[in-house]
Amino acid sequence: MAESRDQLQNEELVRNVREHLENGKFPLQYYNDSDVYELEMDRIFSEQWVFIGHESEIPEPGDYARRYIGNDPFIFVRDENGEINLLFDACRHHGAQLCRAEQGNTTHFRCPYHGWTYKNDGELIGVPQKDAGFKNLKRDENGLFHVPRLESYKGLVFGSLAEDGPSLEEHLGGFKWYLDIQLDLADGGMEVMGEPHRWEIDANWKTIAENFNGDSYHTAWAHGSILDLELGGEETVGGAGTGESIDRHVYVDGHTLSTRMLDESVYLTYPEEVQSLLTPDGLSDEQFDIGRRALQFVGAIFPNFGFIHFGNTTDDSAKEVCPFFAIRKWRPLGPDKMELWSWALVPKEASEEFKERMYKMYTASFGPTGNFEQDDVNLWEGITDSAQARVARKENYALNYQMGMDWMTDVDVDEDWEGPGTAYTENLQEGGMRQFHEQWYESIVDDKEGI
Repeated sequence: MAESRDQLQNEELVRNVREHLENGKFPLQYYNDSDVYELEMDRIFSEQWVFIGHESEIPEPGDYARRYIGNDPFIFVRDENGEINLLFDACRHHGAQLCRAEQGNTTHFRCPYHGWTYKNDGELIGVPQKDAGFKNLKRDENGLFHVPRLESYKGLVFGSLAEDGPSLEEHLGGFKWYLDIQLDLADGGMEVMGEPHRWEIDANWKTIAENFNGDSYHTAWAHGSILDLELGGEETVGGAGTGESIDRHVYVDGHTLSTRMLDESVYLTYPEEVQSLLTPDGLSDEQFDIGRRALQFVGAIFPNFGFIHFGNTTDDSAKEVCPFFAIRKWRPLGPDKMELWSWALVPKEASEEFKERMYKMYTASFGPTGNFEQDDVNLWEGITDSAQARVARKENYALNYQMGMDWMTDVDVDEDWEGPGTAYTENLQEGGMRQFHEQWYESIVDDKEGI
């Protein structure tokens, strides 16, 4: 496999992809390629910051949940001292996995194979028949492996398998400014409600990454039924470049934000009872002004984290509109399969009745059977299916992402935009997707070899 990957990197990936990217294109075959997938596992998911979960999922000592970086299993756990750990779920003895439940609370993890026992901070504390069988075993050298780096930003916990590299704050860079609008707009912040939904999709992980990196072009077509059924407004799910809203695509430090706003206070259509919680405290005047006028936010953090904070939609045309807020990660399971993880967030200080309503809105829209979700999944699977076709490789079939390039579309930079990064005045463009593919390419190419 290593020889095959090296061959691909030198002979196809470099010469082929670089030329296509410079022309705003991307080869279809790389949406379903086993060699590319192995490179992605080695050079993206083993090197980058990957989202693990939200601190509010494990509020008490002993709370834990199973999580993954790439396909590596970990235990996301708060220990008895209140510290959050990410422990490799493999016993130091013979490698059996210790965590048998998806989540729960425990002071210890015991291997079901031979009974080695670890505290919930990873320390080895019990070895059956130690004095007879392992009399010289050093417990302090046989604890569970901790992920090298684990950091949190306002409740969002990310882990990295790389020993060195940028800190999480450096990785997020200027995008923190936009995350703060989502997380700090409501007094008391946001909390996760319920367990994360998970479901498998027969599609390559890059398809959903594109979708969250500024694909406003697809909404009127892929989600047209939302308008037909009167479950959402033209200003939120209508065609890019055609509505009455103020639309911006923002690119900052490798990450993307899309927003639609009005020139008035709409607060993501949160009801009046919740609007009293939406205050400038913790935000700058510029951040609060964007949050005040926003109808929706869609964001993506490289490589596989996204969020959607959406207003002006409903699950029943006879009911008032209501916002929802979802965070999600797309975990690759192979070149043609991914597992989507999705969490619902709600304002922590809101009433329980409103939280339930917001959760139902999330489920009806971007839950596993949500109307938006089902529209997209079918399309991502079709792309992945086409990518495995022999004709895609034989013809070096390149997909077009040129919308927004200077010879295709008149797209201006918003010089008055007060947030970090570059904001474009037009959402009828595909700059975020091109940026994603550029970053993907730079991540898997080995610069040390000069290619």
